[in-house]
Amino acid sequence: MTVTDERPAEAPDRRLLSPGPLVPPADPGPVDRARGWVVTAFVTALAAITRFAMLHYPTDAKTPVFDEKHYVPQGWQVLTGGWIEDNPGYGLVVHPPVGKQLIAVGEALFGYNGWGWRFSSAVAGTILVLLVVRVVRRMTRSTLLGGLAGVLLVVDGVTFVSSRMGMLDIFQAVFVVGAFGCLIVDRDEVRARMARVVAEGRIAVSDWGPRLGIRWWRFGAGVLLGLAVGTKWSGAYFIAFFGLMSVAFDLAARRSYGVRRPWVGTALRDIGPALYALVLIPLGVYLSTYWAWFASETGVDRHAVGTKIGTDGPFSFVPDSLRSLWYYSANVLEFHSGLTNSAGNHHPWESKPWTWPMGLRPMLYYFADGDRIRGCGEDECVKAVMLIGTPTLWWVSLAMVAWGLWQIVVRRDWRWAAVLTGYGAALLPWFATLDRQMYYFYAVPLAPFLVMGVTLVLGDVLGSARASRERRSTGLLVVCLYVGLVVANFVWLWPILTGVPITVDHWHDQLWLPSWR
Repeated sequence: MTVTDERPAEAPDRRLLSPGPLVPPADPGPVDRARGWVVTAFVTALAAITRFAMLHYPTDAKTPVFDEKHYVPQGWQVLTGGWIEDNPGYGLVVHPPVGKQLIAVGEALFGYNGWGWRFSSAVAGTILVLLVVRVVRRMTRSTLLGGLAGVLLVVDGVTFVSSRMGMLDIFQAVFVVGAFGCLIVDRDEVRARMARVVAEGRIAVSDWGPRLGIRWWRFGAGVLLGLAVGTKWSGAYFIAFFGLMSVAFDLAARRSYGVRRPWVGTALRDIGPALYALVLIPLGVYLSTYWAWFASETGVDRHAVGTKIGTDGPFSFVPDSLRSLWYYSANVLEFHSGLTNSAGNHHPWESKPWTWPMGLRPMLYYFADGDRIRGCGEDECVKAVMLIGTPTLWWVSLAMVAWGLWQIVVRRDWRWAAVLTGYGAALLPWFATLDRQMYYFYAVPLAPFLVMGVTLVLGDVLGSARASRERRSTGLLVVCLYVGLVVANFVWLWPILTGVPITVDHWHDQLWLPSWR
């Protein structure tokens, strides 16, 4: 006789019958690390070669060109005047100090010349390519797509020219993309922590889900966003957009891993830390960028309290230095607010934000012609540097955005949501102040997110790794043809991106649209 178990049979575990996991597994990213860094190094080297070649050229009789004339002398003032800029010719310094301090580093290394005042910009432009390679590689889990994104950014005219000018926008783009990358890594780490909690059977301990602990990558994003605002105030737009994106990442993670009340959990356990990391930390970093101004006796409006404003009042408890900085910042805001078309301020090369996605109104930085220009093989030559987006890249922007929105709505693709968040932060806020004077170089932070979006489209064209060999081969052919076309377009534009002498006819051939003239 055998002994049998008389207990009733238990229902089978649903997790064993499910064709796939009930919760998404933790995905730390691509595993081909060595190859990933080789590709990153190669593409970054291409960026360095293009950014540093003839970096000192052209100049305006050995002086800065275009708006370099504002920031390069201020960088020199920073270097020689105790790391502050007093701007005696204008009486007001209209941008925070970080970008000018970075320009000053190059001037300290190479002197007051083209190499000196453009060196830091070229370094920033090179780092920007490296960041885009790594960010896209992590988002797509593909070293190939990361490398393609880097190549597209290398041959983007907007970031290329901005990397070779002593201006501020390329620095802001680096800080913004760096912060974006930190939040992408933070998203992966959060999901890895949630997966660990599920594996340990602790996900149901609280209806709100687990506390996520210290998140250093998000903290790093806050530091970089503070530096972005410390370069130009428009960095504040990214604080708002990226803060919402980070909280949305947390909500999605709590929902995906089976938290019973994910919305409440996000409200109670994620929003507070997000405000600390992505609002308070950037504010603290922004204030710290004025360290030299706080330490000075001659900074603009440094001692406004007691001279230009009273020492009493409802805010008398605030330290005088902070009140003086507030007064100084209000003057800067008034200056910017007054630069409007309705007030009679016009510039022949200004543009509005609806022209930026396709680069319909570029920016002429430098132009020289006449008998003194030689080197084109004819009697009359032209030298020009124009900030212009490589058309084969920028002219697909509207299609890219439309495809991305479809992917978000239909497929719930978080990668597109992240990229279009960055793209929107760089573009949409400018529509609120259309009367203000604006220029195409405001779109420099837009370029990396355009490249990321185009690369995601190329990933869809390439096809899934599980697709047939014929499908993948056809997709690869289309991708290679497109990337080759963008590279060829960049090579064609090279003379008007670098100031190489060309004939008058060649100059007119470069100007494809009436709005480029």
